[in-house]
Amino acid sequence: QVQLVESGGGLVQAGGSLRLSCAASGGTFSRLTMGWFRQAPGKEREFVAAIAWSPGSAYYGDSVKGRFSISRDNAKNTVFLQMNSLKPEDTAVYYCTAANRPFVATIKSELDYWGQGTQVTVSS
Repeated sequence: QVQLVESGGGLVQAGGSLRLSCAASGGTFSRLTMGWFRQAPGKEREFVAAIAWSPGSAYYGDSVKGRFSISRDNAKNTVFLQMNSLKPEDTAVYYCTAANRPFVATIKSELDYWGQGTQVTVSS
């Protein structure tokens, strides 16, 4: 069983940056495709970013392309989400995800594990 623990959320002004981290335990991290989803109040949970086994294989949701960057450190069993040029509409609970597959997972049915979530609030 894989456990995922997110950190790094908080309150930031529009235009600012935050870096989320997700530490994984209980599995073979290098064999997990990792990612992030988010859920704003009253909205469906949506895909943000994913990164496959190979650190170069990343994929982003349209709303965050060019502003967010996902990366992973297999030596530290950690995945990161660097969020720049934040907007109020980025306000949401951000969830770390993992899947036992080599390719990126962009829909909820492809995911095997979820973290508890971390709140990100962007003020205008």
